[in-house]
Amino acid sequence: MTEPGALAPTDLDVRDAPPPGLWQRMKADPQYAPEYLALEAVTRIGPQAAAWVARMRAMYPNMHPDGLAQLAVKRFRRHARFTGAVSGSVGLPGAIADLATLAWTQSRLVLHLAAVYGVDPTHPDRATDLLVLQRVHKATEAARLALGVAQGREGVGAALAKGVGTTASRAPVGRALGRLSWKLAQMAGMRAVRKVAAKAIPFAAIIFGAWANSSTVNDLASRAINLYRPPALTAVPHPRPASQ
Repeated sequence: MTEPGALAPTDLDVRDAPPPGLWQRMKADPQYAPEYLALEAVTRIGPQAAAWVARMRAMYPNMHPDGLAQLAVKRFRRHARFTGAVSGSVGLPGAIADLATLAWTQSRLVLHLAAVYGVDPTHPDRATDLLVLQRVHKATEAARLALGVAQGREGVGAALAKGVGTTASRAPVGRALGRLSWKLAQMAGMRAVRKVAAKAIPFAAIIFGAWANSSTVNDLASRAINLYRPPALTAVPHPRPASQ
């Protein structure tokens, strides 16, 4: 029996947030924030996605992959809508944190969809997929190159942590946060940029934040399903996420 407040075996935990260590790396080196997030997501979320799909298939062996995909989209879309509304109520200071949370939620969705359609969510290539699906990079090779650079910079940053630090860490805080917000907005979707601008409009930011987050999740889900869904898979009604 599931303990009160615990997740049932079939539940999809959407509450996970970017780990503090990732947040610090992105703030220190905002130029490669999307790459850091993609790498961390595959390492941290990939096994969770594989485990969830395995549980669902064991409990519901006849469940069509499209149905399971829609379940994941619905859960993550609902979570994104809620966090978007909350961030809209706290004004501009919460915008950057919400962009990071939205990009993290989107990454979790993509990795779960990969697992649903039989693609290994723990493989390093999924980080490349994330950057291309989220339109941070237009081509696979560019994404792979950026990931390699980010991994190298992370190693250098760790080595210099006790010394003078990197150029990025010495940059003015305002400029660094501005660059970080732009890179995360780029990763989360251009609607997220307009959402940040809407922070200046009282109350409207709450509604717009929820809509923008939900829309970006829908858009990304469609692209991910198109990428991972086997062409030969027999269709079921409404295999694509419906806008809500």
